[in-house]
Amino acid sequence: MDRTNTKTVRKQYHSRQVGSDRHVWDVHRLMRAARDIEVQTVPVSDIAETDENWWYGDANAVPTPRSIASHVALINEVDPLHPVILCAEGRLMDGMHRVVKAIAEGRTHVPAVRFSRTPDPDFVNVPLDELPYPDEVV
Repeated sequence: MDRTNTKTVRKQYHSRQVGSDRHVWDVHRLMRAARDIEVQTVPVSDIAETDENWWYGDANAVPTPRSIASHVALINEVDPLHPVILCAEGRLMDGMHRVVKAIAEGRTHVPAVRFSRTPDPDFVNVPLDELPYPDEVV
């Protein structure tokens, strides 16, 4: 499995509040940075974000039936063998659709890579709707 190939992964970002700042990471860059990290197996129950508002935390993000259907389609397409990415503190940075698929299938563990040091963010305090998204899959 080639963990360096970002060509078939849609452009996406991971964002989280860090103190009073909004930090944003380019997921393609995280994938490249994590490519040499040894894959481990992590209990789904250790991923705190499974019980948090993951996709709909932005005031403009509303869980409409259409948006939920979009996530279901992405969940159905993911490769469950591709590892999720965790920051140094064990928080999810990429892979929630894979985690949800594991939960739906009754699996208790997922493959994961964990940074020993969380990479610096690509953006700080940039509004999510101002991030660059190319029209094509990159």
